[in-house]
Amino acid sequence: MNLPITKIVEVLIDHQFLDGLKILHLSDLHINKNFKLSSINELLSICEDLEYDFVVITGDIIDCKVKYIKEKLHLLNNLSLLRPVYYISGNHDIFYGLEDLKKELSNFILMDNKSTSIDFKGKQINIVGISDRFAKFFNIRRDEKKASSFLKANTNSIFIAHQPKDYKIAVMNKTPLFLCGHTHGGQIFPFHFLVRLVQPFLNGLFYRKKTAIYVSRGLGTWGINFRYKADSEITILKLISKSVK
Repeated sequence: MNLPITKIVEVLIDHQFLDGLKILHLSDLHINKNFKLSSINELLSICEDLEYDFVVITGDIIDCKVKYIKEKLHLLNNLSLLRPVYYISGNHDIFYGLEDLKKELSNFILMDNKSTSIDFKGKQINIVGISDRFAKFFNIRRDEKKASSFLKANTNSIFIAHQPKDYKIAVMNKTPLFLCGHTHGGQIFPFHFLVRLVQPFLNGLFYRKKTAIYVSRGLGTWGINFRYKADSEITILKLISKSVK
């Protein structure tokens, strides 16, 4: 894992009930045989010093078979000792074995095609997730209809997916916040331009109608352990109501 940049990003949202909420957004760790235990310890140490309400991991936690990295995943599990951790699958998680990953990350809450509610300052907030688009190639259910129906009926929701392409589900249902990863911010310039040919957003904060969209560059790398003009990131998203701002 490259040395990550810790960012605090202020996100303007239409809904006052989300004002002041702080989310630790991680993505695309791509833990494999070469991923060092010291890198996970470093991640835990950084997160321990941050102020947030819960963690969201938007997919691609692993990049090899789980049996080769059990010790590393057991260590990552300790992230939940700080705050609740909600995650969804990425294409690499599905390819290398989502069921095995679920067993090792027993302290994390998998949100594929699920919703859950949490209390924030006496108000109910929903977290809604969906399986990655890659799931269909492995006969894994991806329930867009279920996610869309819930988001439409519950505007006090945060929608999480792996790929930026799923932002349309959030926008269509006037969901205040959509979080994703997958792109690595292009990882190595000039591949940024290739990513933009297949994804609507590269990285960072965007607004579409009533939805704020954040695309994480992620923590790990894919293919080769190198980044250029696309630093890895650990992000605190601080939600601010437009009526307060």
